[in-house]
Amino acid sequence: MSYRKGSKVWVEEKGEGWVEAEVAEAKDRAVIVLTIQRKKITVHPEKLLPRDTDEDLSGGHVDDMTKLTYLNEPGVLYNLKKRYALNEIYTYTGSILIAVNPFTRLPHLYNEYMMEQYKGVRLGELSPHVFAVADASYRAMVNDSRSQSILVSGESGAGKTETTKLIMQYLTFVGGRAALDDRTVEQQVLESNPLLEAFGNAKTVRNDNSSRFGKFVEIQFDASGRISGAAIRTYLLERSRVVQITDPERNFHCFYQLCASGKDAELYKLGHASSFHYLNQSKTYELEGTNNEDEYWKTKRAMDIVGISRKDQDAIFRTLAAILHLGNIEFSPGNEHDSSKIKDSTSNFHLQTAANLFMCDSDLLISTLCSRTIHTHEGIIVKALDCAAAAANRDALAKTVYSRLFDWLVENINKSIGQDVDSKVQIGVLDIYGFESFKNNSFEQFCINFANEKLQQHFNEHVFKMEQEEYKSEEINWSYIEFIDNQDVLDLIEKKPIGIIALLDEACMFPKSTHETFATKMFRNFSSHPRLEKTKFSETDFTISHYAGKVTYQTDSFLEKNRDYIVAEHCNLLSSSKCPFVSGLFTSLPEESLRSSYKFSSVASRFKQQLQALMETLNSTEPHYVRCVKPNSANRPQLFENQSVLHQLRCGGVLEAVRISLAGYPTRRTYAEFVDRFAVLVPELMIGSYDERMLTKGILEKMKLENFQLGRTKVFLRAGQIAVLDMRRAEVLDNAARHIQGRFRTFITRKEFLRIREASISIQTYCRGCLARKIYTIRREIAAAVIVQKYVRRWLLRRAYLQAYLAALLIQSYIRGFIARRYFSAIREHKAASVIQSIWRKRKAVLLFQRYRRATVAVQCAWRQKLARRELRKLKMAANEAGALREAKNKLEKKMDDLALRLTLERRMRAASEESKLAEILKRDKIIESLSAECAAAKSAAQNEHDKNLVLRRQLDDSLRELTLLQSKKIMTAEAEKENSSLKNLVESLSKKNSLLDNELTVARKSSDDTMEKLKDVEGKCNHLQQNLDKLQEKLTNLENENHVLRQKALNMASLNNLSVAPKTLSEKFSTSIGLPSSETKNTFESPTPTKYLVPLPQSMTGSRRARLPVERHEENHEILSRCIKENLGFKDGKPVAACIIYKCLLHWRAFESERTAIFDHVIESINDVLKGNEADGRLPYWLSNTSALLCLLQKNLRSNGLFATPSRRSGGHLGLGGKIVHTLRSPSKLLGRSDVLPQVDARYPAILFKQQLTACVEKIFGQLRDNLKKEISPLLNVCIQAPKSTRAQPGKPSKSPGVGAQPPSNSNWDNIVNFLDLLMDTLRENHVPSFFIRKLITQLFSFINIQLFNSLLLRRECCTFSNGEYVKAGLSLLEKWITDVTEEFAGTSWHELNYIRQAVGFLVIHQKRKKTLEEIMQDLCPSLSVRQIYRICSMYWDDKYNTQGISNEVVAAMREMVNKDTLNKDNQNIVSNSFLLDDDLSIPFSTEDLSIAIPAIDYADIDLPESLHHYSSVQFLLRQQDPEPVQ
Repeated sequence: MSYRKGSKVWVEEKGEGWVEAEVAEAKDRAVIVLTIQRKKITVHPEKLLPRDTDEDLSGGHVDDMTKLTYLNEPGVLYNLKKRYALNEIYTYTGSILIAVNPFTRLPHLYNEYMMEQYKGVRLGELSPHVFAVADASYRAMVNDSRSQSILVSGESGAGKTETTKLIMQYLTFVGGRAALDDRTVEQQVLESNPLLEAFGNAKTVRNDNSSRFGKFVEIQFDASGRISGAAIRTYLLERSRVVQITDPERNFHCFYQLCASGKDAELYKLGHASSFHYLNQSKTYELEGTNNEDEYWKTKRAMDIVGISRKDQDAIFRTLAAILHLGNIEFSPGNEHDSSKIKDSTSNFHLQTAANLFMCDSDLLISTLCSRTIHTHEGIIVKALDCAAAAANRDALAKTVYSRLFDWLVENINKSIGQDVDSKVQIGVLDIYGFESFKNNSFEQFCINFANEKLQQHFNEHVFKMEQEEYKSEEINWSYIEFIDNQDVLDLIEKKPIGIIALLDEACMFPKSTHETFATKMFRNFSSHPRLEKTKFSETDFTISHYAGKVTYQTDSFLEKNRDYIVAEHCNLLSSSKCPFVSGLFTSLPEESLRSSYKFSSVASRFKQQLQALMETLNSTEPHYVRCVKPNSANRPQLFENQSVLHQLRCGGVLEAVRISLAGYPTRRTYAEFVDRFAVLVPELMIGSYDERMLTKGILEKMKLENFQLGRTKVFLRAGQIAVLDMRRAEVLDNAARHIQGRFRTFITRKEFLRIREASISIQTYCRGCLARKIYTIRREIAAAVIVQKYVRRWLLRRAYLQAYLAALLIQSYIRGFIARRYFSAIREHKAASVIQSIWRKRKAVLLFQRYRRATVAVQCAWRQKLARRELRKLKMAANEAGALREAKNKLEKKMDDLALRLTLERRMRAASEESKLAEILKRDKIIESLSAECAAAKSAAQNEHDKNLVLRRQLDDSLRELTLLQSKKIMTAEAEKENSSLKNLVESLSKKNSLLDNELTVARKSSDDTMEKLKDVEGKCNHLQQNLDKLQEKLTNLENENHVLRQKALNMASLNNLSVAPKTLSEKFSTSIGLPSSETKNTFESPTPTKYLVPLPQSMTGSRRARLPVERHEENHEILSRCIKENLGFKDGKPVAACIIYKCLLHWRAFESERTAIFDHVIESINDVLKGNEADGRLPYWLSNTSALLCLLQKNLRSNGLFATPSRRSGGHLGLGGKIVHTLRSPSKLLGRSDVLPQVDARYPAILFKQQLTACVEKIFGQLRDNLKKEISPLLNVCIQAPKSTRAQPGKPSKSPGVGAQPPSNSNWDNIVNFLDLLMDTLRENHVPSFFIRKLITQLFSFINIQLFNSLLLRRECCTFSNGEYVKAGLSLLEKWITDVTEEFAGTSWHELNYIRQAVGFLVIHQKRKKTLEEIMQDLCPSLSVRQIYRICSMYWDDKYNTQGISNEVVAAMREMVNKDTLNKDNQNIVSNSFLLDDDLSIPFSTEDLSIAIPAIDYADIDLPESLHHYSSVQFLLRQQDPEPVQ
């Protein structure tokens, strides 16, 4: 391929794998490129790969890599990298899902709401997700009745196990429960994970918790698609790890957990892991962040969960400890040739311990390890084993025991989960180790990579099959496409008789074979095989070219690890164990296997058989693939290592799938996309032509391309053709750019010329103006000089005149001043003489006045002294009366003591005579009345005493006023102090007596307060007695209720047995004993009809007939209410007829005053039955109106007085203090001064309960109506979130009005929503639903619209575009107009509920997004949206209309940092939910108080009875009176 200057390419680089570059210079055989680091590199053109020029304009990434313009290795790598930087961890490659481990929690991706979003959605319609793959497998299983499989692969640490958990979680969500208990299949399988991880996982070089076995979780379903069972199949356990590990790896976790278990380890004689040979081959004993002891207890808890008994748990850990002790048994040469024996006492200790733990004979264990028994026709031959053979025999025993232990665990886990043997379809989830390539690769890596080659072949076949299916669906010719296969590698490994496995088995059968002889024979047989190579520096190492790359294997331990003898002595030894668990692991061997002690079993052959069984299982299912990728080796978030990911993509077969696609038609575009991109190549074809297929064909033919295919909806291009089209498009765009630049330069030059010309004219104008202004200034200066001279001359003359004038004035003023001063002196002397004369006359008058005043004051003081003595005598008499008051107080105290004594005696009498309760009630009533009378008398006495005290206080106040007056007079008459000394002494003595009177008054007040407190105590005791009386009356009520039930049964029995006499009721007995009127004991629950409306009964009516009348009337009442409920009675003047009729009937029948009645339950059940019918959805508005009206009538017209009242009403009479209190509680409305228009009724408990049930019914109807509306509007919203294809502008045609903005939508999708809302409003208004309910309903409906549109916008990348934002914005304007039209009375805050989608859409359609800062976005554009939501929109946005760039990278990086910090904070606070999606509000948006306030009162008086109910006798009162008064 030829490149031109400016072409964007990928260039290979060692550190980063591939880097972005741009062609700086193109030569014949070399190209100079400039990398993104501004580094120039000269490369051959064949080593470059093309890069999409428009990738930054479309957001820089795609969610399906088949949409990549250039499907190549760097395109795949960098697409994953860009999506990973945005926390988009899932990406499709066709139907294959690639999952990149985020190494952080993303709970918002995996909640139940997200599962609901992907339920039933076609794969690829929403953003990539593991739930989409799980749903696709489930739907395929249900629709096709064929088993499915999901293959989860990847290297250690890539997240395979977590992905498997998520798949099972989703399958449990869509498939329901799996067991009879409360645990789901997912929970049951996950509960077994800690157990399987402990016994099947180990630390490897790359992962601390690597699965060393393959796990196939089979979830079984019944015919209806419900989960019926599950099973776990395990494959390819790495048994050799039990006896041999390399540093820094570890053995299986369970061994380290057992060694760290504390007391349990001591029980099995275990120490630190470093003291055991099977564990100390590696120096790694602990894992970072993991506590072995804690993990041990987690493993035990997992055993408890899966149902393993304590006895079996002990046996399992005994077996593990025995394996560790086995590994510490060492051998030394024996006395005979090629024999062995236990080396020393330490080895002997471990042998004895192992034998004790296995519960077998230690001598038999020694014999089994150190010798071999051969069965011949002549007899049994015992052959001794040398030290190496004995050690191999020991290791074989350890591997066999562990393998069988692991199989037993899996079998018990399956029993715990519960399998369905009758299941016909299953979904299997395969979690198996991925391709491995280390520095040193041994036999384990050879087997693992062989398994991955098998799986890769299955994967390639599936990918090619998917390619074929797409080619077939598009009806194109594909027969000549070659399929890339790896069958030659599989033949090299497994083909008989000369495959590598066959040669290895053959070498293992000969005792003297070594790895050198094996390698020599292998190289001799495969010397010319293209996939096998011999290394340069080793004679025994070999290299295989796998699909993921070349791997070099070291054969040093191939033979030892492949040998796995089935030793009869091992089975005999352990089957004879006294431990049932150990003996159960080893069943007896068949007779033919006993002839040879050592039966060779190849590990590789058994591995091959298990792999074949796995492949047969997978071939019988429809596969789905999930490739897990580990982005970095440090397990850190937001770190993407290119080389590591490239290696995993090769190992996972993703790049192999790319190569398969490249072999066919790697580039496929819909006709609309193709025309949108390449219409600029043939502008002449765009005029008047709208057939996209013909346009596509015309473009390709004009470009002279061949071998392309035109399908039904897509065009298929061969590899390289899209590059030719892009290059030609770039040329056209460059020419257009040059043309635009030329025109633009012309425009700039002309604009500059016009600017200069305008500047020249301006300068000339300015110069002429300056010259004119200068001439004008000269002329103005001359005129100003003449004026100045005139004014100066005038000023000089005026100054001379003023000087002469001022001198004359000064002389005149001095003369006038001299004359005035002389006249003033004469006047002052005359005035001084007059003042002296007036003062002398005043002095004489003052002396005469003072003499007269002193005489007058002396006379007044003598008279006041006489009056004070008279007042003193009166005060002394009043003091004597206070003693009498004290005596009255003492008498009152004695009376109170008598009262207390009488109360005590009365309480004792009541306790002693409990058997005669009814008689005592009457006595207590009398006592209460007498006590109340005495209390009233005591109160009146206290009041009199208080009045007297007030009189004394008034007298004292008068005295104090007189004293104050005297003191003031005393101050004024200072000269008469000596004469009034006797009066002062008298006043002082009077003050002392007044103080004594004050003290006595204080004491009297205290005694009065004590009296009042005692009165309050008496009042409290009276209240207590009244409460006891109320309790007894409640008991009496309960007895009457029981009597009612008995009487009903008696009536029924009487009607059956034709009895004419009814026994006397228990209530009558009680009423007679208490003395209550018999008319008040009449039961009111039978809903009787008033007697004035009834026809008199004939005298000959029998007693049974009279007994049946209430029952028949009761049934008739129920039938009337049922007809009112079942029939649509309509409305009158906006008031629901059914609700008003029901209320009037219940009111007239005294149902609200009944203590126990079934009529309310009948009403509620009838309404519920109507709502359960087939036409219930259509009648919901009708019944919302009726039930709310009935509830409003109950709230407005019922009082809850019956909760405090007794069954029998007291007719008048004296009420004590307690009675007054209870009466006050019974009438709270009187305290509030409430006076309703409609008459109120005292309601009993059943009526209050009926009101609560009716409230629940209103809430249920409202919620059901709201949910139905949501279901109906959801399909309309799904088609409104994305602009239809017909509304998009035709490619190549400019917009006629680019500045107008968003045009109204040209389709009827949004009109359908408006029509739906109009129909809803019409329905609600026709049924006269109160505006309060309409407002709440519309508000919640618009909130649901906001949630659905906003969530769909965040889940679909194709919706986050500029043109789609314009489309949705135009639709929202229609909703705004609708809200305005229906007014705020019905719409409420509906427009405010659309805040999220309005702000999101507004953000999509703004221009120049790169100039927006984070503060502007968060505070001005999207204040309601969270940072996570804004970040999600920014990461998915792309401009499909103007091809402009989105938010700047700096703003995106700042948002990503805030999102990561927020996630970290929520993780630290254990907050699970940090989803960017909105949750639906399912609450009821009103309370009972809101209803009573919002719904106006209803006047039911003018509602007429429907004609269909006229023939019922129980409702005749509705025909005879228009406004019936309730019976009080």
